[in-house]
Amino acid sequence: MNEPELCGLVLAGGRSSRMHRDKAALAYHGRSQLATTFGLLESVVDRCYVSVRADQIEEPLRKGYPQIVDAQGPGGPINGILAAQQQHPQAAWLVLACDLPFLDRASLVHLLDHRDRSRVASAFRSSHDGLPEPLCAVYEPAAAEVLPHFVAQGGRCPRKFLITHEAMLIEPLSPTALDNINSAQEYWQAMETLSPDTLNAPRTVTVQYFALLREQAGCSIESVRSTARTPAQLYAELASRHPFTLPKEMLKVAINAEFGDWTQPLSEGDTVVFIPPVAGG
Repeated sequence: MNEPELCGLVLAGGRSSRMHRDKAALAYHGRSQLATTFGLLESVVDRCYVSVRADQIEEPLRKGYPQIVDAQGPGGPINGILAAQQQHPQAAWLVLACDLPFLDRASLVHLLDHRDRSRVASAFRSSHDGLPEPLCAVYEPAAAEVLPHFVAQGGRCPRKFLITHEAMLIEPLSPTALDNINSAQEYWQAMETLSPDTLNAPRTVTVQYFALLREQAGCSIESVRSTARTPAQLYAELASRHPFTLPKEMLKVAINAEFGDWTQPLSEGDTVVFIPPVAGG
C-alpha cells in the first residue's frame, strides 16, 4: 500500500482579536511569522498551503502562497482543516497554527517520526494540561471521513475532536515549543527570549494628525523614527516634541487603517493615526 501524500497547512485565517493586529505579520525571527511557519512546514512535507478566509485571498502578506480558502461552516480553525481535507481527501495533513514562534523543525520531525498512521490523528500532549494540541498535529486520511460528521453534530473544537477520536498523543521535545502568542504582553515576553536585540531597535512609522492634533503638530503627516514599542509610547514621545494638550485617554488610535489598541506592538512601516474627539452636537 502506498504511503499517503503528506501535505502541510498553515492556519492563518484568524482575526487576531486579542493581539489587535495580524499575528501572521509579526516578526520574531527577522521575517513575518507566516513566512517562518511556512518555511518550517515546507521543509518536512510534500506540499504546503496557507489556510485563509475568503476576504484574505488578495492580502499582500498571503497572496504569494498556495492557498486553501476556509470552508463554509462554524468558523475557526476547524473550517481550515475541513477545507484542506475536501481539497485533498487522500492526503495526511500536518496542521500548524501561525502563532507558534518557539516551534522548531526538530519538534516537527519528532511528531512525524512517532505518529500513528492507524489512528485518525497524532498530536503533541500539552505540557500545560496534558490534552492534545490540535493545531500542531497530523490528521490522517481517515480523519477526512469522520471530521465532517463531527462538525455536522455540532462539534466546533479540534481538541475535542482529537479527544473523542482517541488521537495518538506524543510527548513534546520542549515544554515551550507549542506556546502560542495571543496578546501584546505575550508578544513582548516572547521577544525578550527570541530577539532581545531588536526590542529597542528604532523603526520608521508614518503618523497622521487630524483636527486639534494637526494644528498643534504643525503638519498633517510626518515620518517618525522611533524606539517606541506601542502606540502609547509613541504618543508620549510625540507629546514631548509637540505641544499636544489632549491626554491619550481622550483619543482613539488606528494602525494601518484599523482601530487598534494602545498596547499593541508597532512594526516597521506602520501608519498610525491618533484620532481626537469629534466636536459637535
